Amino acid sequence: MHSLLAALVATLVGAKLLGALAQRVGQPSVLGELVAGIILGGSVLGLLDPNAPAIHALAEIGVLVLLFEIGLHTDLRSLASVGGSAATVAVVGVALPFALGWYVGRALGMPPIPTLVAAASLTATSVGISARVLGELGVLERPEGRVVLGAAVLDDIIGLVILSVVSSMVAGAALSGWGITRTIGVALGFVVLAVVLGGRIAPPVFRFVARVEMEGVLGPVALAFALFLAWLAAEAGSATIIGAFAAGLVLHATPQRADIERAVTNLGHFVVPIFFASVGAAVDLRALASRESLLLGALLVAVGVLGKVAAGYAPFGFRGRKLLIGVAMVPRGEVGLIFAQMGLASGAIDGAVFGAIMIMVLVTTFVTPPALAAVTRARRVTPRDVPGEGGIDDLVAGARRTPVEQPRVD
Repeated sequence: MHSLLAALVATLVGAKLLGALAQRVGQPSVLGELVAGIILGGSVLGLLDPNAPAIHALAEIGVLVLLFEIGLHTDLRSLASVGGSAATVAVVGVALPFALGWYVGRALGMPPIPTLVAAASLTATSVGISARVLGELGVLERPEGRVVLGAAVLDDIIGLVILSVVSSMVAGAALSGWGITRTIGVALGFVVLAVVLGGRIAPPVFRFVARVEMEGVLGPVALAFALFLAWLAAEAGSATIIGAFAAGLVLHATPQRADIERAVTNLGHFVVPIFFASVGAAVDLRALASRESLLLGALLVAVGVLGKVAAGYAPFGFRGRKLLIGVAMVPRGEVGLIFAQMGLASGAIDGAVFGAIMIMVLVTTFVTPPALAAVTRARRVTPRDVPGEGGIDDLVAGARRTPVEQPRVD
């Protein structure tokens, strides 16, 4: 127990301090939390072992909280206003990076399963990072901002389905057309069934919970609902994160959503940094510094950026700034980390490939804020804290901010 307590103290303090430092220099807090994990891990200080059972369990809960928050953030009805453009950007933004990543891996002589994990890590955009930066630049409510959010949500959904397929392949399922179709069918079927049935059951249940005049009831009940659907998804043969995401989709439409987000975000500020730091702690700096890892990482960065920027130009009928859309789709953030962590934990990839994926995640996340500022020719606002807010962007990009001056956008 004393070792666990020491690891938690070091992880939480280090992750929060370096996360705050990252925000100070205009970067998402997730970058600081990853660096904290690298420093605390076996490559440097040896204070954080990501394979320790308690740390691993807390990190897994952090992943479920992240996916639950992404679901809460997702308004399926609002996607209809930009549905065509967003769907086009999302599909191209998944297919093109995946195909390019597969080609890169096979061209370098990688086996199929590690190549599959590396290519899959390129598919999904970080909703939290994109939403935060676009909001700070004052373009979140413009047509381009709505397309980016819609596309990021859709490619997260597609990415989760791909992750479910990859997980099945890693677990030993046959790489056949029927096997892939069955895994996709189970994942999508579970989400649809959960949204349809949950949309009828959840509202009256949470209306009753909201009437219980006792502090601290709503958040734990909502989290229990997410964990229950995660368990059901695993029982159905899908991934637990599919269930947590579906729970968020169900509860998005409830009147208590804002209160649920705030309550769950409070828990997320504890478990999500543990997940990010544990991913960083799994980095082997010696493997990361190898020629193979650096070459693969550089190529993944190149095709990752190229694929998403090209996807911004895919909706031919859209008249807005397509380069802005493409650049905003670049950051991989938390979703790429989930792919990398799954691949390493299952033994599907080694330290060199894991390091290469980490390079891709770090670079695409790091370059997006300044690149978006350059594309929009706007000043990012001077921020200040707003108490009581919450959501996926708070957990990934840092504590929610509000502008004290308006940016100038040409």
